[in-house]
Amino acid sequence: MPDEADSVDGPSDGNPPPPVHVPSGEGRPEPYAAVPWGVRVAAEVGWRFLILAATVWVLVQAISAVRVLVLAFAASLLITALLQPTVARLHRHGVPKGLATGLTTVCGFALVGLVGWFIFWQVMSNASELSSRLNEGVEDLKRWLLDSPFHITEARINEFTQMLSDGIGSSSERLTDAGLHGFKVVVEVVSGALLALFSTLFLLADGSRVWKWFLKWVPRYARPAISGAGPRAWQTLTAYVHGTVIIAFIDAVCIGLGIYILGVPLALPLAVVIFAGAFIPLVGAVLSGVLAILVAFVTQGVFSALLVLLIVLGVQQLEGHILQPFILGRAVHVHPLAVIFSVAAGGLVAGIGGAVVAVPLVAVANTVVTYLRDPRKAQPMPPKRPGRRAQ
Repeated sequence: MPDEADSVDGPSDGNPPPPVHVPSGEGRPEPYAAVPWGVRVAAEVGWRFLILAATVWVLVQAISAVRVLVLAFAASLLITALLQPTVARLHRHGVPKGLATGLTTVCGFALVGLVGWFIFWQVMSNASELSSRLNEGVEDLKRWLLDSPFHITEARINEFTQMLSDGIGSSSERLTDAGLHGFKVVVEVVSGALLALFSTLFLLADGSRVWKWFLKWVPRYARPAISGAGPRAWQTLTAYVHGTVIIAFIDAVCIGLGIYILGVPLALPLAVVIFAGAFIPLVGAVLSGVLAILVAFVTQGVFSALLVLLIVLGVQQLEGHILQPFILGRAVHVHPLAVIFSVAAGGLVAGIGGAVVAVPLVAVANTVVTYLRDPRKAQPMPPKRPGRRAQ
């Protein structure tokens, strides 16, 4: 029999005793403590970024679903910012507020309609001349390609022309779909214009009441900050709209006068298109200038197109280095990189309308964020001008 020592201390043959098993989990760090600090920070930032991206995606989808309403209201805000000083001026001179609002709105929309009719009339009246010049320009381009050092033969040009005509002929179904889509776009534009008209009327007549109604939905603790940021945001929007109108008018006059002196056809419609394109910063001015260059190239040749190109580049330099800093100033200070990305994002979400409203939205957001971060550094509000009649 083994003695008590062997039974207590282990066997007496010199082998080590069996290891003592530690219970599972005892002596090990917690799982979160085993993860490196950098990985934990990356995970915290990652899931918050995913939630933010999902929120932005849902918001974009919601805006895209009702983009006609959103763009109509945004357009009414821009038009209201443009017309409100006129309404206030008429009211100070004794015109009743309702009458001043109605006259200003109707005249403004009537002016836009007359401009659209003028463009259509000019294009239709010059269609035959433009068509003949277009054919001559195509022939000149063909001769230039044949005489150019690119070694392009007439057979290659005819082959390319045949491929183009065959492609157009085989795309009749797609052209029909494009026509139906164009009809849908026309319906949306008309609906949006009517919504913008009525929204502008109400904003011009009862803008202060609409703002007070909006403040009721803001939490009480945040109401003073939003109430202070709102007028400054409106001041920024008004400065942007008025400055953009002035810059667009100068661009249209300079480029239109230049192409008129060069004898380019459709000078006035092209000037109007350049004026409208200037409301899309950077991109719109370039595209409208390219349109003028193409018309000059097709109708009058390479030399006139180069002259129009020099005029467009000169006006763009004038706008970027003198007009925008002097007219807009620091009231609407947005970096060009932010302008490019905001225009691209607005165009992807809502097309041309989104590109138009993207930059003023970014400018207003910049003003609001700056005020909320430090109200002491915000731009002071101009003093209110007293009116003749009681509000």
